[in-house]
Amino acid sequence: MTGYLKQSSTLLQFVTFLGFFFGFFALYIAALQTITPAMTGQSLEAIQSGAFNDPNLIGYLKITQFFYTIVAFFVPAALFAYLWQPYPATYLGLKPAPKGIQIVIALFAMYGVLPLAGLLGEWNETWPISQSAKDMQTMAEKLLAVMLRMPTIKDLFINLVLVAIIPAIGEELFFRGVLQRLVIKATRKVWLSVFITSILFSAIHGEVLGFMPRVVLGFGLGAIYVISGNLWLSILAHILNNGSQVVMLYLFQHGMMKDDPMKDTPVAWYYVALSIPVTIALFWALSKKSTPMSMIDPVEEKKKDGADEIGMDENL
Repeated sequence: MTGYLKQSSTLLQFVTFLGFFFGFFALYIAALQTITPAMTGQSLEAIQSGAFNDPNLIGYLKITQFFYTIVAFFVPAALFAYLWQPYPATYLGLKPAPKGIQIVIALFAMYGVLPLAGLLGEWNETWPISQSAKDMQTMAEKLLAVMLRMPTIKDLFINLVLVAIIPAIGEELFFRGVLQRLVIKATRKVWLSVFITSILFSAIHGEVLGFMPRVVLGFGLGAIYVISGNLWLSILAHILNNGSQVVMLYLFQHGMMKDDPMKDTPVAWYYVALSIPVTIALFWALSKKSTPMSMIDPVEEKKKDGADEIGMDENL
């Protein structure tokens, strides 16, 4: 298997993967700045400002969001996995397909981390940040609210694809499928690596006042992957988290729910205290129903002739 990235050092693998990310991200930005004025006659900043009043501009923003996920996350992860070894789907944890009981447990476990995410989110809201950062976050929240206006059922399905399904696939391939595996390989400490990856996952979203909830959600997604070895479960849990927000917002907009899901609601401490042991129990149950891949390279041993190595994990 000469020439595959798996034969390179961990540092070179990191450099290659991050190079893919920054390279494709730069390509996306350059294309956006070139194509946007040609197609709309306006800059991206003008479109973002005008989207509050022009539905056509909202559609354009949704298209740019779709291509951002594909170009910045999906393509680098898929390309790295393809170059890493001849079985990219196996490397990413996309084979075999998960069992029904695994899906049920993983989805319930994802719901289990939400109370802690909500409680830390309340604390996160008290963080002192600059006025410019507050203004940027306020603008981002307003744009998101505009993009998630759903007057028809068609809009609901479009937003489920653009906000729940596509980002879940792209981000899980990138963060859990590749980045988390590389961090584990570098540190040889699985749970520390899951935590580090969850911090990076949250940081890249660029929302300071939403940082801690995303760290908790990222940790939950990373734990599902580590315990099960199946990335499909993390993808489905991610879809569940994003998709449920979209559905609840649709129901609220059409008067079928009283509480606005985009507004934070206080979380009782005892609810969090109860959810933590329940979630741990769910993760334990998932481990009993799974045969995870090894996330750490086994210690290399050499035969007496020094030529052959044994105990190598082909999934890493």
